[in-house]
Amino acid sequence: MSKELIRNFSIIAHIDHGKSTLADRLLQYTGAVEPREFREQILDDMDLERERGITIKASAVRINYSADDGKRYTLNLIDTPGHVDFSYEVSKALSACEGAILVVDAAQGVEAQTVANLCLAEENGLEIISVINKIDLGTAEPERVREQLLHILDAEEPPIVMASAKQGTGTKQILETIVKLIPPPGGSRDAPLQALIFDSEFDPYRGIVIYLRVVNGVIIPGSTIRMMATDKNYEVQELGVFTPKPVQVESLSCGEVGFCVCNIKDIGSVKIGDTVTDFKRPAASSLPGYRQVQPMVFCGIYPVNSKDFVLLKEAIRKLSLSDASFVHNEEESSGLGFGFRCGFLGLLHMEIIQERLEREYDLNLLITTPSVAYRVETIEGKSIEVDNPVNFPVPQKIAVVKEPYIKAFIITPAAAVGSIMKLSQSARGRFKTTEYLDETRVKLTYEFPLCEVIVDFYDKIKSITSGYGSLDYEFLDYWPTRLSKLDVLVNGQNCDALSCLVHQDKLQQKGRALVEKLKGLIPRQLFEVVVQAAVGSRIIARASIRPLGKHVTSKCYGGDITRKRKLWEKQKAGKKRMKQFGKVQIPQEAFLAALRI
Repeated sequence: MSKELIRNFSIIAHIDHGKSTLADRLLQYTGAVEPREFREQILDDMDLERERGITIKASAVRINYSADDGKRYTLNLIDTPGHVDFSYEVSKALSACEGAILVVDAAQGVEAQTVANLCLAEENGLEIISVINKIDLGTAEPERVREQLLHILDAEEPPIVMASAKQGTGTKQILETIVKLIPPPGGSRDAPLQALIFDSEFDPYRGIVIYLRVVNGVIIPGSTIRMMATDKNYEVQELGVFTPKPVQVESLSCGEVGFCVCNIKDIGSVKIGDTVTDFKRPAASSLPGYRQVQPMVFCGIYPVNSKDFVLLKEAIRKLSLSDASFVHNEEESSGLGFGFRCGFLGLLHMEIIQERLEREYDLNLLITTPSVAYRVETIEGKSIEVDNPVNFPVPQKIAVVKEPYIKAFIITPAAAVGSIMKLSQSARGRFKTTEYLDETRVKLTYEFPLCEVIVDFYDKIKSITSGYGSLDYEFLDYWPTRLSKLDVLVNGQNCDALSCLVHQDKLQQKGRALVEKLKGLIPRQLFEVVVQAAVGSRIIARASIRPLGKHVTSKCYGGDITRKRKLWEKQKAGKKRMKQFGKVQIPQEAFLAALRI
């Protein structure tokens, strides 16, 4: 296939602006999907994506299009996620493309993630085609959104297409614009093989399925390839493309996107961003690959049944194949046993990973309170990174504690600016700039401690702005702060899974809220349960859970009072013994409730 007839492009947008619907229309218009096989969100394979109505994984598909110039083009489309937590998936997809379709909702206009994705595309040097979608809505304001796009785009006359993905309006114009404006891929068919691994997944029958973008050379079945990062050799068993069904092909040449199967069973043998080359005629150097992702949120994942630890370990290894932004290390908790300390890009990313582990691998899991990674400089001059409150040093050994700060971009209706500023101030935000995108929408720039925004800050913005606000952020640096470790004691026993690091100004508030929440969630026992929040040896909050009552004197129907006193004393001694040896089972709901405090 001539590379002059190949176009590689991604669809990027803010969440719920119509990326998946536009991909559906492109597939239908080009005949890639039979009408009887079509379903909504056809590129979203996971049930979780369809239930939540969001894209989690970037999906690649090849479609053929006969253009008005009489030529038949091969279009490689990659549909990407829109939520800020999955920006790494977007960056991977853009590095395998020459162009991008930027979709903007005609009713909601430019959002925070719209700007962020545009910056990613420009960093990769891609040709941008802007599409104003949902023009059929009664609340659509395409001219206002067009002005917003002109404000954020650098080009004097950027290509902007008016469309309605739901009704199919503008689909042909989008395809013609792709063919005319997006350049064909570079590279040479005669050069040594260089192919970028941009994704992978585990198949129980075929082993690891590798997703490739061939940059130079040709790859054919039966040839021997080498992974340049791991320096391991494998024989190619199968090559194919997604149309969107997997279809075997005889070769993949420069500019093409497809998959490769080499019967690889060892999960650690494939690295996302690695370069594949030919064993007999290797390339002189590897491709740039991807930047190392920085996890933002950390938590512990433990099996409810300790016997399931081996199953959890294998499940996490397989899941990390398809999600390179998910990092994990084994750890042991005194109260929960063996598990993993995991790093995520955000709270939604954490929830998705938990649900995928439970659904796809049939596991019952317990998740600890999320935290961020802090840097602690000790009085001995050492610098340590703490992502688990259990590892936080005692105050006597700490010189300086630094916490991660982010630069946040909040786009909000002008009427809600005051409420958003009040919310930002309560989250220890530092105001930077205000920029009016138009008469009704304002872009606020703040600097926040990451720990203040990872849990429910985005939800509060959506609530204040009636769903019209949006948030995007980028990592800044580690700056000094005042932190203390807050412990939770249940009947004097420290529950390390509920420990957290809290700013000193919020210790009392957090401790009281946590204790009151646990009081309502821990089931009553036959003995009194005392829940305490402590900082070191100082108790800052306390609550008691009354014991279950048992009427031991119900069988007494008169006689001397000493008989009843004897039964009461016996019951009292029994409860004292139970309190000494009994264990309190803390339900999963208690840990989940701690996330939201």
